[in-house]
Amino acid sequence: MGRAHKARVQPFDRYVGSRVRMQRKTLRLSQEALGTLLGITFQQVQKYEKGMNRIGAGRLQEISRILHVPVAFFFEGAPHVDGVLTPSSLDKAPTPAYVSDFLASTDGLALTRAFTQILDTKVKQRIVALVEQLSSGQDR
Repeated sequence: MGRAHKARVQPFDRYVGSRVRMQRKTLRLSQEALGTLLGITFQQVQKYEKGMNRIGAGRLQEISRILHVPVAFFFEGAPHVDGVLTPSSLDKAPTPAYVSDFLASTDGLALTRAFTQILDTKVKQRIVALVEQLSSGQDR
């Protein structure tokens, strides 16, 4: 074969990578630390998380073990239409990209951790009401 064409980032690979990133950050594990545990560079971890490089089955199994989640975790809420992933199906995914992006962010993780540690349901409801009230006054 001749020179390989520049591969596009595939939506499914990006989705799986975002789930790796979310769980890695939840565990407060750096890309470098995950790379070391996998025997790869942090740059390779970055490429996996961005979906630039596809994660093979064996490597995904290893990642699931390190991140303490079942392999199925990486596919939960994955976008598909009749079993076929299409770019437009990303908008129809049960777990929208903005939610995954938020949960993978530093602020999203901090907020989620703190919020889930609140035991009083009424306090949680008041926090949600406050945030909704604050956000309704924002120009969009």
